[in-house]
Amino acid sequence: MVDNLLSSEELAALTEGVNDGSIAVDTGFNTAARVKKHDLASEDSSLGVNTASIDMINERFIRTFRLALMEVLRTSPKINPTKVQVVKFGDYLRELKPPLSVNVVRMNPLRGFSTMLIDPSVIFSSLDSFFGGFGKGTLGTLSPGRMFTPMESRIINMILDAAFRTLRDAWAPIMPLDFELVSQEINPQFAQIADENDLVILSRFETETPTQNMGFIDIVHPYVALKPVRELLRSRLQSGDGNEESDKIWREELESAVGGSSLDCRVMLGQIHTTFRAVETMQPGDILHFKKPELATLQPNGIPAFEVHIGTVAAQVAVQIERAIAPGGK
Repeated sequence: MVDNLLSSEELAALTEGVNDGSIAVDTGFNTAARVKKHDLASEDSSLGVNTASIDMINERFIRTFRLALMEVLRTSPKINPTKVQVVKFGDYLRELKPPLSVNVVRMNPLRGFSTMLIDPSVIFSSLDSFFGGFGKGTLGTLSPGRMFTPMESRIINMILDAAFRTLRDAWAPIMPLDFELVSQEINPQFAQIADENDLVILSRFETETPTQNMGFIDIVHPYVALKPVRELLRSRLQSGDGNEESDKIWREELESAVGGSSLDCRVMLGQIHTTFRAVETMQPGDILHFKKPELATLQPNGIPAFEVHIGTVAAQVAVQIERAIAPGGK
């Protein structure tokens, strides 16, 4: 053990000097530096995926998902998306209670695996509607280890097929995706698509049937799976449905409307460069000399657009367009 270099009296005097300000404490190198905490074991969500683009994809998904459910399950629940969240995977799992329909999905060509979780109330309501009921489908409290019956599993697969078709269309303006069902569980703890401290992107769709039966469907992507395509998500963020035919019609109607606009056209025969003093001293009868150019300039709304010849047609003064002037040309 090394003895203190300073005695107890010297340490007391040093402490007293620091407290009363007689000893400066702000000396040294890099005194203006500030420390920012950084955890190497966690990801920074501020550098990556634009969640607004995921919100837009979810909006496109909902438009057709309800119709797809109507076709296969004879039910059309009300679906409300919540705002996309970036959360730790461990925090998300702690909020879930089995049994749930936990479906591990590969979304090629994205990296890793994603999950689609379906609340049992959605499954039972869809099952009741499929067999002609009113979508009640409540079975009370379920034990955590309850397995889904073959008929319930069939309903789950029908919901997944409808979701995969509509998700493929929703992602189409961004990139083509191919969905592959990898495994199915009832306990979310067994679907380890990421480590507990890893970030995931959570899209929750809250469902409501005509009988007020509430449920949810979650789509969870690992944050690292979407990071490689974050530039695509930024550059191809679209508010429309990607319908090129509607864009063509809109463009034609806009061109037709603009084509009827009125423009004030003037013909510039030539220009004279002079000074303010020369103009100020001009008198009636003075003659201004300038060299007439070969072609005059036609200017709609003051913008040089065409080089023209000046002439007459019958009793009218007219111009004949020779060539267009390139933008920015002289």
